[in-house]
Amino acid sequence: MKLAGKVALITGASQGIGHACALALARHGAQVAVAARNREKLDSLVAEITKAGGKASAYVIDVGDEEQIKLGIKSAIGDLGKIDILVNNAGITRDQLVMRMKRPDWDAVLSTNLTSAYLCIQQVIGSMLKQRWGRIINITSVFGQMGQAGQANYAASKAGLIGLTMAMAREVASRNITCNAVAPGFIETNMTAALSEEFRQTAVKSIPLGRVGSPEDVASAVSFLASDDASYITGHVLNVNGGLLMG
Repeated sequence: MKLAGKVALITGASQGIGHACALALARHGAQVAVAARNREKLDSLVAEITKAGGKASAYVIDVGDEEQIKLGIKSAIGDLGKIDILVNNAGITRDQLVMRMKRPDWDAVLSTNLTSAYLCIQQVIGSMLKQRWGRIINITSVFGQMGQAGQANYAASKAGLIGLTMAMAREVASRNITCNAVAPGFIETNMTAALSEEFRQTAVKSIPLGRVGSPEDVASAVSFLASDDASYITGHVLNVNGGLLMG
């Protein structure tokens, strides 16, 4: 139980990678605050964690809404006393070629994927500074590293998360707070399920390990970075992509 006594907040926790991260962190002993827009899915996740012997609580937060972030995290800290680990996972796509992309689709993706991470960090950083221990983990993407046609908004938001990660790592390192990113490649989630079968087959051929990843693959990386085993790692982007992008 590497994370016993720690409190973790995960955004976008109702499904996919966020759901897997919540289960993994709870399994390693952390008390988890799960945040997303869907109350029913959050309650189901809390029940699953509780049944397995863990501790969890749900907070309905739309990370595209600044006030909901502030009120939700304030409530979590009030209930749980602190936040030791923040996993900025919430993300959306609004794919389109730049020449056809509407400004609202650009703004929505940047707000949800990047601005929300900055706002969540602002709300938890005081708790981490006070106890002189913290873990900030931002879920970026291989497409924030290599780009993807039709995803200029998504790629820009995920590349921005990498810059935010490195800047925060420098800002808070002296207080024993680390900030790292995990960059998944193709992962089996609802987001990738919407891709055409032809695209998926082409993608798998470009992955040296020859398979699409699972949310649990990403959650394992997050659990490691959240633990004291990763105490000398900060400002790093941990690739979980099956070899799709190397170097």
